Amino acid sequence: MTEHQESFRWGVIGPGGIANRFAGALAGVPGARLAAVFARDAAKGQAYAEQWRGDGAPARVTTVLAELLADGDVDAVYIATPHSHHGEYIRAALLAGKPVLCEKPLVTSLEEGQALITLARERGVFLMEAVWTRFLPAYELAGRLLREGAIGELRAMASTFCFTGPADLTHRCWNPALAGGALWDIGIYNLVVTRWVLQQMNGGECPEPECIDVAATLAPTGVDASVTATFHFPGGVTSQFRCGFDASSMNAFEAMGAKAALRFPVDFWGSEAVELVTRKAPVQRFDAPHAVNGFEGEIAEAQACIRAGLLESPRMPHSETLGLLRWSDAIRERLPGGVNKKG
Repeated sequence: MTEHQESFRWGVIGPGGIANRFAGALAGVPGARLAAVFARDAAKGQAYAEQWRGDGAPARVTTVLAELLADGDVDAVYIATPHSHHGEYIRAALLAGKPVLCEKPLVTSLEEGQALITLARERGVFLMEAVWTRFLPAYELAGRLLREGAIGELRAMASTFCFTGPADLTHRCWNPALAGGALWDIGIYNLVVTRWVLQQMNGGECPEPECIDVAATLAPTGVDASVTATFHFPGGVTSQFRCGFDASSMNAFEAMGAKAALRFPVDFWGSEAVELVTRKAPVQRFDAPHAVNGFEGEIAEAQACIRAGLLESPRMPHSETLGLLRWSDAIRERLPGGVNKKG
């Protein structure tokens, strides 16, 4: 094997739904394989290991976190637990010296995020938020179009991420103890792509909003069932979005410019196509499919950074995670009663 094909052994913390997508993408990343699983439920962990065993033996399963973190045959961990538990697992992994790729949102407050990033730097351990959207082929293509002036000067952005949530109010989406709510679960993607567009149009820099308007509806459990926000940036640029568990939508993202609009037409956070739209010309569509399921890009990035001895990804740096948390905190402060604030 070449250096880039050598085995890279992943440990998974939290073998739930999103972890299945992670495991499925490993086949598309040279050298990547599932080596170990931590699960509070041994039977669930074993079923996950068997499902994703590939051609070899299934991953080792443990219900003792310290065992996984002390395993010399684990090169990095992927954390896929509910948002409420990210912080404790990230901290434990960093203290054990294990590089971390953690599902978004990294944590649920800027204060906690800053503390963990400081710890990662002090310990010299890699830490990255798993924002897969930023590594998709469609975004690489769209980024080139934006930087080359395809839409002209940016005027505004608009997006939705909505679906009808589960009826069971004990589900994690509705559960405040599990950091439920639309903003943390899905609204982060509207923030991710807003920031990404601004960076493409401003030489990599993301301006801070001058003001933010927020409206929301609350679920019976007290978490946000929907959030509508408008960000106002210097120069009159705006970004308006709605995220919610209470409606259906095309879930598109549109960046409107002086010359044309760039659009991710459906399910923008995982888009496999980009469209350029002008008023009197046919829509130009550019297809950019995933190699596997879309998660392969972030996995490959984490592996490359860890092998290079980096503490953060240049494509998803700590500053980006902190920017997302800063904006998320600003929205939550404007929700009715300061909903979802961590006490």
